[in-house]
Amino acid sequence: MKNITPKILKGFRDFLPTEARKRAYVANTFKKVFSSFGFEPLETPVLEYEEILTGKYGEEGDKLLYRFEDNGQRRVAMRYDQTVPLARVVAQYENQLTFPFKRYQIQPVWRAENTQKGRYREFVQCDIDTVGIDSALSDAEIVTTAINAYQKLGFKNFKILINDRKVFENLSIQAIIIIDKLKKIGEDGVCQELVTKNIVGSLAEAKIILQELLDRQPTERLVEIFKALEQLGIEQSVIEFSPTLARGLDYYTGMIFEIEIADYPVGSVCGGGRYNNLIGMFTDKQIPAVGLAVGFDRTIEAMEALRLFPTNIAESTTQVLVTVFSEELKQISLDATKKLRDQNINTEIYLGDFKAKNPLEKQLKYADAKNIPFLLIIGPQEAEKNNVTLRNMKTRDQQEGSLKEILQILH
Repeated sequence: MKNITPKILKGFRDFLPTEARKRAYVANTFKKVFSSFGFEPLETPVLEYEEILTGKYGEEGDKLLYRFEDNGQRRVAMRYDQTVPLARVVAQYENQLTFPFKRYQIQPVWRAENTQKGRYREFVQCDIDTVGIDSALSDAEIVTTAINAYQKLGFKNFKILINDRKVFENLSIQAIIIIDKLKKIGEDGVCQELVTKNIVGSLAEAKIILQELLDRQPTERLVEIFKALEQLGIEQSVIEFSPTLARGLDYYTGMIFEIEIADYPVGSVCGGGRYNNLIGMFTDKQIPAVGLAVGFDRTIEAMEALRLFPTNIAESTTQVLVTVFSEELKQISLDATKKLRDQNINTEIYLGDFKAKNPLEKQLKYADAKNIPFLLIIGPQEAEKNNVTLRNMKTRDQQEGSLKEILQILH
């Protein structure tokens, strides 16, 4: 049989235990913050009918959809984001939901991207949305939830850039998409592209349009949102009105925002806004909504760059390794393992072979290799006294006592 080379597709990744623990830590932090604001969990399928997703992300977004014909000759597409599936859920289950419907969703999405740093073809998104109400307070609450989440993760030096799509009234979607590139290509680049794409007739006209945008003041709705943010305890120093912030997706209708980390300048790590027309595509009435999507991978990369993960994140999820000295003492070790687990202590029992002359040698190496913080030793001497010995694998300190006494230390 021919050997198969182990490899993965470009833009897709494996996550070994240490990386997976980091991802779980970030996801759990988001879940706790989202739940504290009253957002509830939702999950949707990987595949949707193609017609559900197409036409919702603009021309560029449609090109990035993974779509194909399944075995039943149905045209299907893989989840591109979680907002459009949410809109489908709200329209489909409207009579079963309580409004305003507040949900969070943490699942992978797929996009046929040109891969680069911080951009993959399979990645996790964390979303929250409030559906069924159109108010400045609900807008401000979404932003506040995001701020709280990033603060809980340890970020301090970040900015919330906020705009209102009404600032772009009388501009085409194509012009808005180009203006959204301002930070990447600069004012000259934006003006040149506006001319190249035949949005305007001359560079002079493009410069006038851009300058008019830069001079605009916050809309009445944004002023309300800023006031609500202040009432929610958000310092105004982290909020910045950005009249050229556009966000490329076609479905935003009001407030839009992004979070940028000053010490990790690779673009936004989170963004969102109000979209009052999208859900109406799936039902016979307009249902207002506001939400955000977290750049999960970018957030993790920023945390690594700024060293925000807990120092013990590299440790195994196993807290204690229980040793096995011999076949005769195995049952005592198994009994101790069960008692530790009954006390909600993550516990492994050593499953490998061991040398009769030096039974601890391999077990110590195993605990070290896995970064297991504690070793529970039950040798002949401990068994005779009905005791155990707890070894701290970092300090190498050891303490002997009854299992009950050792449990108090572990707790």
